[in-house]
This record gives sequence, C-alpha cells and structure tokens, in this order.
Amino acid sequence: MSSPLHVLIAPPAARPLPGLAWQERLERLRGELARLGSVVVAYSGGVDSSVLLRAAHEVLGERAVGVIGRSDSYAARELELALAQAAAFGARVEVVATGELSDPRFRSNPADRCYHCKSELYRRLGEVAARLGAAAVLDGTIADDLVDFRPGRRAAAEYQVRSPLAELGFAKADVRAVAAHYGLASRDKPAAPCLASRIPYGTEITRQSLDMVERAEELLRGLGFRELRVRHLGETARIEVPLADLARLVEPGLRERAVAGLKDIGYRVVALDLEGFRSGSLNAGLDSPGPAQAT
Repeated sequence: MSSPLHVLIAPPAARPLPGLAWQERLERLRGELARLGSVVVAYSGGVDSSVLLRAAHEVLGERAVGVIGRSDSYAARELELALAQAAAFGARVEVVATGELSDPRFRSNPADRCYHCKSELYRRLGEVAARLGAAAVLDGTIADDLVDFRPGRRAAAEYQVRSPLAELGFAKADVRAVAAHYGLASRDKPAAPCLASRIPYGTEITRQSLDMVERAEELLRGLGFRELRVRHLGETARIEVPLADLARLVEPGLRERAVAGLKDIGYRVVALDLEGFRSGSLNAGLDSPGPAQAT
C-alpha cells in the first residue's frame, strides 16, 4: 500500500536512460543546465549536490548559485567543508538560516520529519530564486535515492524543485565518477545526513541533543574513524562504525578515550552496535513505505 510520506519520481526498475556511461549523462546534464539558463542549487557539500553545483557553475557561471540552509541540524564541520569546496572551484554560494527547529511538527520528530525540514529549506530557496530571477531550483537527488524512505521528496514536488541527476538516471557510481573527473574534494566523502537523523523518531529534537551528536561524532573522527554514526538514545550513545573498524574501536587505550570523551559530552552509557554501520538504521522500525506517486 502506498504511503503519503514520501515520493518517488519513478519505480526503481525504470531508471532513466539505462546503459549510458557517466560521460554521456554528464553531457546531457550540461545540456539541461544550459537550457534552463539560471539556477539555484540546494547545496550541502555532499558529493551529489557538489557535482550538480560544479556542473552548473561550469555551464552557467554566475547564473548558478549554490544555497546552503544553515540550521542546528547541519554540522559546523559540514558547512566549513562545503564552503571551502565551492570556493576552490569558484562557485557563488549563499548561506540562509532555516528555522525548522522552531516548528513543532519537525521538533516532535515524526516519521515524516524530513518533509517539514525540506519544506522550510525549499521555501527559503524559492525566495532566493525569486530575488535572483533564477529559472529553477534544483537539488542533488539521484536515481539511487528513489528507492529509499524520503519524505522530503513530497516537499520537493510541492515547491517544484527539479532533480536533474535523478531525471537523467545518475546512480552513486556515476556521481562519484563525475566528482573524480572534476577533482572535487567530496569525491570520496561518506554520506553525512543531517544530525537529526541520529535521533529516534518520536524523541523530541532539541539543540542540546543535536549538539551532543555533533560533538560525539567529531570526537570519533578525531580518533581516526571516517564513516560512523552516533545514535542518540537519551543518555545512551550507540556507536555505529563499519564492521572492519569494530576491533579497532575496542582496542585498549582507544576504547577508553572514546568512552571518556562521550561521557564528558553528557552520555552516561556508551554502546557499540555489533551490526556495524548502517545508513538509515533508525528507519528499521517503520512500516515498509513502498512507492508513491509524485504529486
């Protein structure tokens, strides 16, 4: 049964333009950007939105503007990396404040939390596009994203946000190949979804909990872990790292530093998830959403 909480552009089996090499997809992307003439790109610094902004800047120059939505859910480290990368290839970027934490529909952390967050983001991007006279607002959704639980897709449809990478059938391998072609700093960057994704649905999102998650993950990165999540379960920090890193995390000395650091942040219990790193692991308790039609 379809869920109203998310939107798929197309069924997973209907990936657009099957069989095209990444070079051909990139050429089609350049052509579509040229046709639009001026765009605002929802830019986070992740590899998908980075590829889109880089291509848009290449084709449109100053008529392509990246916009970062700065909120408590967006880690300061991510903002720093995103701005440095855009500056390296000369793209114009604006940072706008988004206030989703003041929205009780977001703060209460329902299963469609991302819908409320993206609605606020796309509203602000629409304001930027209107001010600049841009022809379209674009985001970095790719074809692979369309089989996952993505409540934010409904907000994209409501605000008429285009997803050219998904429309042209870009998979993650295509995006990383293009990022390597451009020499982007984010070409091998692990996914970094918003900090709110570390808090179980139904648990209120607060500035304090987001700050604790951000500090906890920075601590573990400082200990040499690149891909990780710290799930915020009240007074418990549940650490997810790839299975290959589990043994290193419990090594004498390193384990003690991790535990001590997390307790200094405010956690009373530190747990290690033996299933390892799983993107979106907190979605496991949701009903299977199934495909939904775009509206």
